[in-house]
Amino acid sequence: MSKKDYPLTSNFPYSLEQLQVSYCKLSRVDMRMLSLKALRRLDLSNNHIKKLPATIGDLSCLSELILHNNHLEAFSEALCLSTLQQTLQVLDLSQNRLQSLPTQFCQLRELMNLKLEDNKLVGLPFQIGRLSKLRFLSAAHNELTVLPADFFKLSLENLDLFGNPFIQPNPLDHSMQLAFPLPLQEIASRAVASLRIPYGPHLIPAHLCGDLEAAKTCECGRVCINFFVKTAVSMNLHQVSHTVVLVDDMGGTDAPVQQHFCSLSCYSAFLDSCLQRGLR
Repeated sequence: MSKKDYPLTSNFPYSLEQLQVSYCKLSRVDMRMLSLKALRRLDLSNNHIKKLPATIGDLSCLSELILHNNHLEAFSEALCLSTLQQTLQVLDLSQNRLQSLPTQFCQLRELMNLKLEDNKLVGLPFQIGRLSKLRFLSAAHNELTVLPADFFKLSLENLDLFGNPFIQPNPLDHSMQLAFPLPLQEIASRAVASLRIPYGPHLIPAHLCGDLEAAKTCECGRVCINFFVKTAVSMNLHQVSHTVVLVDDMGGTDAPVQQHFCSLSCYSAFLDSCLQRGLR
């Protein structure tokens, strides 16, 4: 808990299952920690760490990683694709300098508790709905203006999004990225996603794999990739969480969620339904 107590000449016991190194002004992760293969809980909070080594992903028993109050600017794709996919249940990245999280972040499917508050996040991972075991999520005091469309798939016990500059959603406000007719690549990509045809970088170019990983689902159930109409709708957060911390000082529990439409006809049908419900 202080720099003077930190071991400089001796190694950590290899049988360690829990290790806390806080308030020691560490600017990087000590490589000696990465040899602790029995480690289940690693707490490096309240240091000056700017970057995480990919080899943290080699800690095959790690279920809790606490990185509160450091100087982190990124969480790498390599960590998301490591053995942490099978083990990591608690991740605390609060009070850092994160502006985004990689698409692959949602491969950490064992996560149950995720703390992201007090960063500079402008968005949450697009496929956050894949975190089916997530029960506690805090992303308060970031720069979020809208939640990803996948957010409604979550089933949480506690949710805190207080202090974000959420927009006031209006279904008539939209951005359109469509072409008539659709490019052949879009048609083919939609077919691959809809029919769940196996793909990978050994079969198609890596950038196309990335596009498919970020596929959006229209309200009609069809898939769209790079061509769609996008708007935002209001969602009561109690739809996804048993307990909700108020979103603002006015006592609100609604937040805007992105919505994608695969065609103009789907967007028009959505607007018609909004008008019929008396929404403006």
